[in-house]
Amino acid sequence: MEGSFGFIIGIILAIFLFIDAPKHNKSRWLWAILGFIFGPIAVGIYLIKTGRKVLGWIVTIVSILLYIILIFLLIVAVFLMSNGFS
Repeated sequence: MEGSFGFIIGIILAIFLFIDAPKHNKSRWLWAILGFIFGPIAVGIYLIKTGRKVLGWIVTIVSILLYIILIFLLIVAVFLMSNGFS
């Protein structure tokens, strides 16, 4: 279920970029593929490139911080599993 949630979010972001990119004279296929692979970071960069800088920087910074927190939690989980919980 969790994997399908990320897949659905990637599809939604790709569709948004595919529809919105031609309005700003950008390649729709390039941005749709980047949005599907890199998710919110690609959307943030797209928003910065199309003149919506404040929203773009907010999306980019928040998504990078969330990725850093996720990586940190995974490292802590691996450490606890290898050393035990006691």
